[in-house]
Amino acid sequence: MIQFIWLSLAILTIWFSIALFKDFSKHKNNLENVSWLKTGLIGFVVNFFDVLGIGAFAPQTALLKFTKQTEDRVLPGTLNVANTLPVLIQALIFITVIEVESVTLLLMLVSAAAGALLGAGAVSKMSEKRIRIVMGFALLITAGFMFAGKMQWIQGGGTAIGLSGVKLTVAVAVNFLLGALMTAGIGLYAPCMAMVFALGLSPQVAFPIMMGSCAFLMPPASIKFIKEGAYNRKAAVAMALPGIIAVLIAALIVKSLPLDTLRWLVIIVIVYTSVVMLRSAYSKQS
Repeated sequence: MIQFIWLSLAILTIWFSIALFKDFSKHKNNLENVSWLKTGLIGFVVNFFDVLGIGAFAPQTALLKFTKQTEDRVLPGTLNVANTLPVLIQALIFITVIEVESVTLLLMLVSAAAGALLGAGAVSKMSEKRIRIVMGFALLITAGFMFAGKMQWIQGGGTAIGLSGVKLTVAVAVNFLLGALMTAGIGLYAPCMAMVFALGLSPQVAFPIMMGSCAFLMPPASIKFIKEGAYNRKAAVAMALPGIIAVLIAALIVKSLPLDTLRWLVIIVIVYTSVVMLRSAYSKQS
């Protein structure tokens, strides 16, 4: 079963890479006016800490907003496209080194991908005002999960490496919803980790499930954004390439860092960015 998942991830990587390369090549003479250096640094930093459990979407949104590197309208597509290849590599690494019961893993990965296919088409057609509202509340939800984790309000966790019966049904249903919401900019990591803890799985199991879910859902969702042209091409590519390097360094060399203070800082920045996004949405006509 793990070999099948590996093969599926390899096929998804090739499929997505071809679609991104074709679209970028087609528009290479008409790229957005953003900085290769700034977006490249953002891609490296967020993917490095993503591997270590911070998450990428929320801090990446904040950094892109602060540095004015992309329009709000194309933020969801840019986030998904930019992080697809780094996440695929994360998934390949963590699915290999952490044991998860194969049926549980496969069903959760497929459900997340199905949810993403449903969500991406709708998100790619949203107005800028609606994108700002959705992402503003998405950031608040993400900050809420991170804060709950820091305060140890999310209880659970165990030693199980798989689920069955009602628990498995609940996990699959929730992961489908998280897959759909991720296309709107709601990061999957924090709520997925909360669900894993609540259902009694081992905390380590959260990593291959989170990263594998994202790896299965992001290529099809990102290709929808690519086909709609609903992403910042230059920013996405500039963040993706350093992001791959950052993932390899964090996963294979660094592995862990004292991140407690950084998590608090990220929560504060996320809340601030959410407020800015919502104020922009409700103070302008779309």
